[in-house]
Amino acid sequence: MRREDEFAPRCVCLLLSPILSNPKLVEKSADYEFLKPWLGNGLLTSPGSVWHPRRKALTPAFHFKILSDFVQIFHRQSLIFAEKLAEKLDSADGFNIVPMATLCALDIFCETAIGFSIHAQNNSDSDYVRAHKEIGKIIRNRLQKIWLQPDFIFKRTDEFRKHQECLAVLHEFSDRVVKERKAELVKRRQTQEVDTNNNASSENDNHGPRKKQLAFLDLLIEGSLDGNGLSDLAIREEVDTFVIGGHDTTAAAISWILLLLGSDLEAQDRVFNEIDQIMVGDRDRIPTMQELSEMKYLECCIKETLRLYPSIPLIARRLTEDVQVHDYTIPAGTNAMIVVYHLHRDPTVFANPDKFNPDNFLPENCNGRHPYAYIPFSAGPRNCIGQKFAILEEKTVISTIIRKFRIEAVERREDVKLLGDLVLRPRDGLRIKVSRRL
Repeated sequence: MRREDEFAPRCVCLLLSPILSNPKLVEKSADYEFLKPWLGNGLLTSPGSVWHPRRKALTPAFHFKILSDFVQIFHRQSLIFAEKLAEKLDSADGFNIVPMATLCALDIFCETAIGFSIHAQNNSDSDYVRAHKEIGKIIRNRLQKIWLQPDFIFKRTDEFRKHQECLAVLHEFSDRVVKERKAELVKRRQTQEVDTNNNASSENDNHGPRKKQLAFLDLLIEGSLDGNGLSDLAIREEVDTFVIGGHDTTAAAISWILLLLGSDLEAQDRVFNEIDQIMVGDRDRIPTMQELSEMKYLECCIKETLRLYPSIPLIARRLTEDVQVHDYTIPAGTNAMIVVYHLHRDPTVFANPDKFNPDNFLPENCNGRHPYAYIPFSAGPRNCIGQKFAILEEKTVISTIIRKFRIEAVERREDVKLLGDLVLRPRDGLRIKVSRRL
């Protein structure tokens, strides 16, 4: 009789390649249906036939040059975040960093993605912020409680009433943003046409309105104005998807990074020394793209954090054809569940896998590693379109905070209880303390 380990490949990640790399296997599992009342057919939830053209249309919005224009927004919101942390300097018992990081990330993403400031860090009790937080809890509850999954039952509960109230607030906000942004772009086009007809100087185009153009939402609207783009409803779906996909995941990552650096003061000092050597002088100034790219050890810390605490801990795909994996055939119709949290702890890839070790991502330690051994942004054709955006944002926020404050973890990460929400969250928050750097 063959032993069980004879059936297993050397590395778990080898099992994933036939699924994640197949361009035909891009359908999401049925679990994503619970997000559709909110997100519709946005990039996260759409079937392949809808996803393909939208992904193609949105890819230019994440070009390097466009992302570099967002660093100023990242930095400005990071300074507000730092001001909020300064109010906690006298907190001897520490405080929960998660809500603060979440509001900062929400401010960043609303301003960069849709060109609309909601000032969440200074108004955490707004209807939009509360609705966003509440609907996430409701969807998680429905995913975890099988009796709430059938619509027939769910629509007869108080949870459904709250769900609809949240949707009304969230969709009203998105509809209003799309409407106002479209009106602004139409007016801008008309102004530019008049300037052209009058042979006006193009100098005005390099000031004022053009500087306000923010790529994500504008790209979708510009296409619709030409008559061959998305409908207003489809644009709203992508706006809502941008917000949930772009702020919850990044907020979780920022929170975990601060806790881990607060638990490993040697790593934190290495990050600080690296940043201080690169950004000589005023600790309030904005970093350049070149300086951010030179923060190699900080990037290692971010990647190691996402290894231990991937923002999306589980990926689910519905197989639309038979898949051969090692010696087995997985039949079409199967829901394939990839648990990223456990994949990243494969001891055949990462020695001492539960230890926080940023050196795992030094170039010499990455050589030869299978590309699917580490997939915090998924992998293959349906990977995360915003992964470069996320890393750039996290670098900007963390570098701003670490230059000003020394972080100390109040609790051991081994004692933190995890919560399987829409993203991987600590059940009771993450408590840290901060002190000013000299």
